Amino acid sequence: MNATKKIQYSCAVALIISSIAMVTYQVIDIDDVANGLLFYVGQAFLLAGSIFGLDYYVDKLKTLVNK
Repeated sequence: MNATKKIQYSCAVALIISSIAMVTYQVIDIDDVANGLLFYVGQAFLLAGSIFGLDYYVDKLKTLVNK
């Protein structure tokens, strides 16, 4: 695994963990979830999914081309 993939995976995992932590804090402490936070959570999962999905797609494409 090269440095670029490590950075991408680290960012994706950090976004997912931070969004879950912020939602947990707001639900436990404030008993409400703001619309802006829901937008952040949605964007975090979208970015993380695209990082993992695009990497999987490129790897599969490489194996098909190399055959």
